[in-house]
This record gives sequence, structure tokens and C-alpha cells, in this order.
Amino acid sequence: MRWSQMYAPTLRDDPADADAASHRLLVRAGFVRQLMAGHYSLLPLAVRVRTKVVDIIREEMGRIGSQEWILPAMHPAEIWQRTGRWEVMGDEMFRLKDRKGADLALGMTHEEIFTTLAHELSSYKQLPQMWYQFQTKFRDEPRPKSGLLRVREFTMKDSYSFDLDQAGLDRSFDLHHDAYVRIFARLGIPAIPVQASSGSMGGSASVEFMSPTEAGEDLVVHCTACGYAANVEKATSALPAVQDPDGLASPEPFDTPEARTIEELARQHGVPAEGQIKTLVYVVDDRLTLVLVRGDHSLVEQKLIDATGATAVRPAQPEEIEAALGASPGSLGAVGVTGLTVLADEALRGRRAMTTGANRDGVHLRGVDVERDIAVTRWADFREVVAGETCPNCPAALEVVRTVEVGHIFKLGYKYTETLDVTVLGPDGSRIKPIMGSYGIGVERAIASVVESHHDEKGIVWPVSVAPFEVVVVPIGKNDEETTKVVEDIYEQLRADRVDVVLDDRDERPGVKFADIELVGIPYRITVGPRGLKEGVVEVVSRATGETTRVPVADAARTVAGLVAESR
Repeated sequence: MRWSQMYAPTLRDDPADADAASHRLLVRAGFVRQLMAGHYSLLPLAVRVRTKVVDIIREEMGRIGSQEWILPAMHPAEIWQRTGRWEVMGDEMFRLKDRKGADLALGMTHEEIFTTLAHELSSYKQLPQMWYQFQTKFRDEPRPKSGLLRVREFTMKDSYSFDLDQAGLDRSFDLHHDAYVRIFARLGIPAIPVQASSGSMGGSASVEFMSPTEAGEDLVVHCTACGYAANVEKATSALPAVQDPDGLASPEPFDTPEARTIEELARQHGVPAEGQIKTLVYVVDDRLTLVLVRGDHSLVEQKLIDATGATAVRPAQPEEIEAALGASPGSLGAVGVTGLTVLADEALRGRRAMTTGANRDGVHLRGVDVERDIAVTRWADFREVVAGETCPNCPAALEVVRTVEVGHIFKLGYKYTETLDVTVLGPDGSRIKPIMGSYGIGVERAIASVVESHHDEKGIVWPVSVAPFEVVVVPIGKNDEETTKVVEDIYEQLRADRVDVVLDDRDERPGVKFADIELVGIPYRITVGPRGLKEGVVEVVSRATGETTRVPVADAARTVAGLVAESR
């Protein structure tokens, strides 16, 4: 490829709306252009990167025996209705009607469709099966942002396993886990495998692969000592034991007219936050529910969803709260409450001498014994882990890292084969439902995540494995016959060695060429100029290190081809 023929519209300035390094650089370097919020065109340079990302994923999927498919992106509503996810997916699902009025959806994922195809499996002898595809997905994100990191239209590698039993699923899950570790290592993405919530996907186990970046919207709790890692939606920690004083014989009311928050109660009445019960009121699948956490703790809504198995969860409105409890937020509690579900965080178990709202505006109760005075329906872990708390597996302190999800693997179990009635003939002649797993990687998000981890003040620093070009040959100075011959010879030798090379033949000043090359992020640059040719050498520059090496002209192509081969 010659740069003069290549469409690479680099920009001098950052886009005004870019809030992530990858967004800023992929636009400036001529990789992407926005069509509308959450929808991006991939320009030729990005297509080259995307192809290499897809090839790496495809190689690793083939290595574990997964077979590639291509399924439709538009689905009939009926299949999603059968699994109950037509309602669960809510506003994030793009829905439409065809000319006959039939309800359709643009696929967010393909569990239902792959499971429907599994009806043609007839015998246990055909299991296990692992199937995958690269397909466009559509999700109506309420706040698309950060370029390719959070979009409404993207390519996903989604794969699915069908096994005879739990042991088979465990094996398929582990195969995908190890494949993902290799994929992200080859892509140059520092991905941390973490325990995660299965969310609307369902299933018994879930692992996310999270890449640290300030542009991420997910928080990961991580222990650098033992390796424990979990999404904040799933994370736990070891809290120090609390020795409460002997409580009162029964809760005692006291006036708190100006104290409506945890902080105000602590400041005005000397009640520390860890000695308070925070009462949150939620509507869980249309049922008003009280959720109790310690005053200095925060609720993780996903933990509430996971603990209850709820389809829909939302904070109750003030009028709903007052109608049920007779008080406004700020004076709420669960002492003496009947007829409502009361969920309590495990950190409150066994606590005495606590303070909570009295369900009378401007009044609180002191001396509350949680298990004596509150009719708890269910105990569970609802609280958010924060940095500095103790790891649940070792004595070290936990850190909280901002990340973006680059991959997610699920043990789905029987959710889809049961609801869609998929069975195979078992060894004893009985019908058996296969057990499933689901495994996803967002391709464009992976591209952006590479850039988030590999850039500097000059631009992108692509790893060789996914760079749009591995080498650029740059003639500078007088364009004489000798320079042209050397440049063309090096270029053709590199092509013959199957190196992905571009020749920057533009009639531009060296500074302009070098700035574009650094912005685009090509790993190796060979500079051919009259001064070096007089000494029989060319310059080889590494984009990653900035190191410049003078190499004899006759060895240039072979030397750089070797550097590329070592880095692939």
C-alpha cells in the first residue's frame, strides 16, 4: 500500500466531544467517524485493525474446537417472548414491525437463536458442541459515549456451548476462559478476569474480563496479594467484627427534627454512621420492599436484583413511601413494620444498640436490636465494597479499579434449553436437556481498549499483532533515482517477507510525515534519506520505545522483518 493512495484523514486537533483517549485518537488518526450518537463508520485503517482482531479471536476459537456460524441480526419476537426476555430487555432492545405487523427485534445477543438451532441435535453422541459467530448487535444505550467503548451498534464474537452435563459445561467454560486469556494477551489488552453478576443472561456463574482505564464505567475490586477480583456488583470483603454495647430493653424514640440524612444524624446527635441502619425503599417486581444496609454502606442494585431474581427494580416514589410507612425519606425504619418484605444486609446481622428512623417525620429510634426488633424476611449481601476493606480470601487490603468490560463468559445452565424445549437422546434412551454456556467479546470495544492501553502524547502505539501496518518506509529529502531505488527495494522485500508495509510516498515535509505516522501508531519506521545513504545506512525507529537504530541498507528489510516476527 502507498500512502498517497490510502484514505487516512488525520486531523490536527482533538474532536471537541471526545471524553476518552481512544475516542480522541481514533478520530484524529483517521480510523473512525461518527454517523450519529453510538454509531460509527470504520474507515480503512480501522478495518485493517478489525480484521486482525477478528483473525486472532478466530484462531483461538478454532484452537478449542468451536465452529463458526453466521446468524440473522433481525429476530422474531416470539422466540424472545418464549424465554421471557422480550420483557426483561426493556428499552435497550430495538423493536420494529414488518409490513404485516409482526413484532421483530434487532438482536442484542443470540442465545435464543442458537438454542433454536440446537433442536436439530438428536443424540448425546453429538455433544459437546461449541458454536460461535461474528455478528452485528444492537443495543439502545441511553447514554452512548467514549467513542467505540459504549455504542448502540457493534460487532460481537458470541459463542455458545452445549454439553451433556455439568462436568461438560465446566470443561467448555474453562476452555473459553483460557482462550480469552490468550486472546487478550495477543491483542495487548491487560484484562483481569473477575467474578461477575450474570444479570439478564441468567445462569450459575459468570466471569468478566476487565481492562483498566479511566474511561471505563465499571468498578473492579481487586486484591494484588492473592489475585481475588470481582466486579463491584459481585464483590465481597471481610469486615472487622463490631462489639456493640448492651442495648436497651426496647427501642427508644428521640426527636431529630433537623436530621434527615445519615451525615446530619451523626453530626447533630453523635450517632456514628456505622451505628445507623439505612432504610431504602424499592419497588421489586411491583412489590414495595425495604432494604436495610449499614449507615456507612451503599446498596448495589445488581445485588438486590440477583438476590431476589427480580425482573424490574426501581426506587419507590415519595408518595408510595409515605402511603406505606407514614413518613418521608429521612425518618424511615423497619422496626414494627409488617406486611412488607424486609431485606437486610449481612453486615447488620447480630447488631445491637443501632439507630434507625421511627417512621414518623423528625423522629428516630435508638437501642435497636436488629434481629429482635425487625422482622427480616431475608438476609443477603447487598453492600458495595470500597477500597481499603480487607480481602475475603487473605489479610490484604482491596483496591478498586475503574475498568471497561472487554469480554464476558457465562454458565447459562438449562435456562434456554428448558424454555425452548431442546432435548437429545441420552445413553439410556431417555430425553436429556443439554446444558449451555455463553461467551462474548466486543470487537470494536477491543480495538478501543487496545488504544486505551497503548498510546502516548504523540498518538496511538499499536502492538504489532493488531497494527493497521507493521512497518512504514519513509523517503525524505531529495527524491533522486538512488533514493527511489532503495525505497522500492526495501518495500518490495518486506512485502515478499509477508510484512504488512506501507510506503509513505507523499510529497510532504518529513515533520508532517513523521507526525502522521506517530499519530496512526505504526510500530516500525524505516527512514531513507540522502545523508544516511551516503554512509550506506537507513534509520529504523521503534514507535513503542522511540529507539533509533542505524542499519545497513542491505540488511534493512531482513532486520525489520525479524523485529516484526518477534513481536507478532
